[in-house]
Amino acid sequence: MSKGTKYVSKVPDEQGLIHWSVEENLIWQELFARQLVCIKDKACDEYHEGLAKLKLSTDYIPQLDDVSRVLKATTGWECYPVPALIGFGEFFRLLSEKKFPVATFIRSRDEMDYLQEPDIFHEIFGHCPLLTNSSFANYTEAYGKMGLNATKEQRVFLARLYWFTIEFGLLDTPKGLRIYGGGILSSPGETDFAINSKEAVRQTFDVLDILRTPYRIDIMQPIYYMLKKISDLDEIRKFEVDDIMELVAKAEMLGLHEAKFPTKQAS
Repeated sequence: MSKGTKYVSKVPDEQGLIHWSVEENLIWQELFARQLVCIKDKACDEYHEGLAKLKLSTDYIPQLDDVSRVLKATTGWECYPVPALIGFGEFFRLLSEKKFPVATFIRSRDEMDYLQEPDIFHEIFGHCPLLTNSSFANYTEAYGKMGLNATKEQRVFLARLYWFTIEFGLLDTPKGLRIYGGGILSSPGETDFAINSKEAVRQTFDVLDILRTPYRIDIMQPIYYMLKKISDLDEIRKFEVDDIMELVAKAEMLGLHEAKFPTKQAS
């Protein structure tokens, strides 16, 4: 999480307000309008319910306090402004305190379709609607607590659990495939690929398999893990920290699955 970036996050003023330019608000407007069409009939019901609760503006970037007000009233969470990139330790601490880290910058026009760093559109549009859902919110908090006392090596394995749930999770529902991962929900290309690609592998959710699955951040995901419903996250959350670390140790012993992509940038 602590690599270089060309972006600089904006600092809130004394009233907690972030001052966005006309161009930045136009970028938000275009991203929002495009992705809203893209996720229709593809995002899970809980996401759409959360999006309705947040009442995000389509015309300008929302203030974090306005989003936090809804999150606090529903699940006790809040948005927390951070630099473009933060370390694992800070990331886990914030999640464990029910503070969702939001990098306060928005992508430039030359990266409208894809950027490696999570910007405010990714965090607010992709993740915050589901933070109004108790199962998703409680799981995210529990995940933060899992990582607080983990070693550097253990955190590498735990990162895969976050990646294949909170970022790139799918649901296999009676209505068909539905998306709950924010990395998919905030990307038009990934949304289409995750749901429609015949090349993508979609597997039943298994924690040990996930801990052993390499991923890359700079390609369409070749593999997704599917839950049946959002509330299935409650079962993962009930794992004791020792149970998770036992699985991490087992994953370390068994080794990683063969990567489904060139291994140069494997995680």
